[in-house]
Amino acid sequence: MDPLVGQVLNPSYAIGTAVLSYVISFFGSLLALLCTRKMVRSDGSVDFAMLAGGAVALGGIGIWSMHFIGMVAYRLPVPVAYNLPLTVVSLVAAIVISGLALYLAGGKRFNSKGWVMGSLLAGLGVCVMHYMGMYAMSLRAAMSLDWGIVAGSVAIAIIAAASALWLAFNLTELTHQVVAAAVMGVAVCSMHYVGMTAATMVCTAPTPPGSLSFGGSNLGLGVFGTAGAVLIFILWVVTGRALDEPKGVTPRHA
Repeated sequence: MDPLVGQVLNPSYAIGTAVLSYVISFFGSLLALLCTRKMVRSDGSVDFAMLAGGAVALGGIGIWSMHFIGMVAYRLPVPVAYNLPLTVVSLVAAIVISGLALYLAGGKRFNSKGWVMGSLLAGLGVCVMHYMGMYAMSLRAAMSLDWGIVAGSVAIAIIAAASALWLAFNLTELTHQVVAAAVMGVAVCSMHYVGMTAATMVCTAPTPPGSLSFGGSNLGLGVFGTAGAVLIFILWVVTGRALDEPKGVTPRHA
């Protein structure tokens, strides 16, 4: 039965898709950690290719793809599409903000001031990206937000960003980085799903979808597959850089 105008829409989650959102966040975070290990060369200069790879891995895959797949996992009793321009802007914002945060935190030498600035920038940026993604939803509903929960999600995002940046520049062992990526994945997912609980959707009269909207039942799998392909490419680049390094020369760490 179609919901009535004025009725509050009760969401549900596709558990399998939600699990995929964590998986992609974990692998994006792990690859970002691997990129940051090689972001600063032994002479102290920044390898901007590795910085870009880390930004795409963390912002585009670990954060944005996780959020978008998580949005697809969010099911409502009305059709949902997504505004293409807002979705693209949120993706670009996530990558750029992640790159700036990585550069501020460790572009020259990891330090407390850069870490705090990068954490605030990344945390607030993640929230802007997340709620921009929510407003990109095109559906028969008006959305209102619980600002107390929104504030909680902002706090989670900043703490998660601070943890991620500290782990990225202070852990070098692969086993430690795997654990760190798992923690980062949990933190990113927590921010997302807490943020989603801030929204109340009230059914409205049907409106025609915008000409620049997109959707589909396989959207989550499509994003997951695309993100996986990008991860493989970045891993190939990182591996190639590692093989090209002269023996005995290691990237400079703080």
